[in-house]
Amino acid sequence: MNTATERSTLKAWLLAEEPTSRRQARAASFYQGWLTMRSNWLTMIGLGILVFLILCAIFAPLLATNDPFAQDLANRLKPPFWEGHIFGTDSLGRDIYSRLLYGARISIYIVLLVAAVAPLVGLMIGTIAGYAGGVTDTILMRITDIFLAFPRLVLALAFVAALGAGIENAVLAIALTAWPPYARIARAETLTIRNSDFIAAIRLQGAGPIRIITRHIWPLCISSLIVRVTLDMAGIILTAAGLGFLGLGAQPPSPEWGAMVAEGRKYILDYWWVATIPGLAIFSLSLAFNLIGDGLRDVLDPKGGE
Repeated sequence: MNTATERSTLKAWLLAEEPTSRRQARAASFYQGWLTMRSNWLTMIGLGILVFLILCAIFAPLLATNDPFAQDLANRLKPPFWEGHIFGTDSLGRDIYSRLLYGARISIYIVLLVAAVAPLVGLMIGTIAGYAGGVTDTILMRITDIFLAFPRLVLALAFVAALGAGIENAVLAIALTAWPPYARIARAETLTIRNSDFIAAIRLQGAGPIRIITRHIWPLCISSLIVRVTLDMAGIILTAAGLGFLGLGAQPPSPEWGAMVAEGRKYILDYWWVATIPGLAIFSLSLAFNLIGDGLRDVLDPKGGE
């Protein structure tokens, strides 16, 4: 009974129409956003898929039934559920299920690194261009246009070819090709904000450009960038898988999903599971981020999602 009373009090505190503190207002905003997301069942499905894959990646050593690198040529290309191999074995007799679990670590690692680097670079370039204007804006936006003129995968291939194959170079290449859309969004937001009355008041109080950009413009740009990041995750995953498929991402014997699909393409007609199962894993992770991004757009879009 006491616990129920505490929950009721907390809920009333979160749903108060007139917050009494900044902390209460921030907590109420998060709670209202969560209620909006929870009402969208597709978003909750996407969140469930993502949480499941993250837990699989974290607990891969506990969930794996075999060594993902151990080869057994006598038992190569065995079908699913053959003698404890849930998803069968690949062309070298390695357990596909175990490699899938460890491959989730690589895919999520790449996505998180790119999601941490690309939006930050785009935010800095876009806000500087939008706030400074003039020659600075022209130069930065023309550089952005050059990057946008090339398809992302083609440009990533060029960077990886120059830097060399490997996970770190793949992350750097994808990040270098992913920042321009964020710069465009940040610049557009900055152009609408920089002439606002509250910015003029802050400037009159003596705040410099760096303080205005970091403390007052960035927070207003972040919500749009978060939505764009979640919707771009699928593209990042597919680009990373494409680099792995072409042998420019994680190098053998790393169990990267794109490389697993590339290995299985030779056997797709007779041994479908070798390429299909890692392909379904890529599809599931991409779908999860798309569904979550759609829900976050409804929460964070000031115009409201329809």
